[in-house]
Amino acid sequence: MFTSPGPELIQFGPLTLRWYGLLIAAAVLIGLNLSSRLAKERKLENGLISDLLPLLVLFSVLGARIYYVAFEWHNYADQPIKALAIWEGGIAIHGALIAGTLTLILFCRWRRQPFFDVLDVLVPSVALGQAIGRWGNFFNSEAFGVPTDLPWKLFIPYANRPAIYADAETFHPTFLYESLWNLALFVLLIVLFRLAATNRLALPSGALSCTYLIGYSLGRIWIEGLRIDPLCVGALPPTCEGGFRIAQLMSAMLMVLGGIGLWWLYQRRRSLPNQTNS
Repeated sequence: MFTSPGPELIQFGPLTLRWYGLLIAAAVLIGLNLSSRLAKERKLENGLISDLLPLLVLFSVLGARIYYVAFEWHNYADQPIKALAIWEGGIAIHGALIAGTLTLILFCRWRRQPFFDVLDVLVPSVALGQAIGRWGNFFNSEAFGVPTDLPWKLFIPYANRPAIYADAETFHPTFLYESLWNLALFVLLIVLFRLAATNRLALPSGALSCTYLIGYSLGRIWIEGLRIDPLCVGALPPTCEGGFRIAQLMSAMLMVLGGIGLWWLYQRRRSLPNQTNS
């Protein structure tokens, strides 16, 4: 059985170091190193990732928080200032993906860099960062699933349980499921990147990013179905009965987008020789 030690790692007087912040910082540093190495293999501009990452992290985190607060505004309407308390948890990866993509498009236009090449060297780090960051949910005792007695069950303190599950003590550790899924996705993306880099796989620029969209979304759809704190439209959590789970809707849309993207990239690749010969 898993039991969280709590959200705080250490305290220095009035300053508190939280696990969530430490994990985000670790994910950023690891992502910077990994993406920089992959960018060199793609022969991108030297120092490009170092220049991009601060902007990407800033606007992705802002986007993730704004997205979450927008769908959970009923919890912040009485105290809007609490919307700024990101250290208490409450961010949504789909908001980060939207804001991060917009930031990357503008950055690539400004620096005149190939968008899909830059995106391809980032998505393995994104998957790995998600695998690391999900453990912040563990320390905050949030983003867990329905009650269970499985051997890997997660104990949730009474104060963190929804009212309808107040009598239950152990729940599905959905943070763990998603962390492992994203770790497996990271391995797949790195393998594909290496195969393409050594000319053992024909992988057009952008295909790796489409694979990420499909792979992440496929896992998120089934994991989201277990969670009891989903963002909902047309209904209220934890069941979203009569409505829809927003993360599942977004994931389905991203899977379709990724599939269309792969089809378009390979169609364009096949058409290039004909254009060259004409």
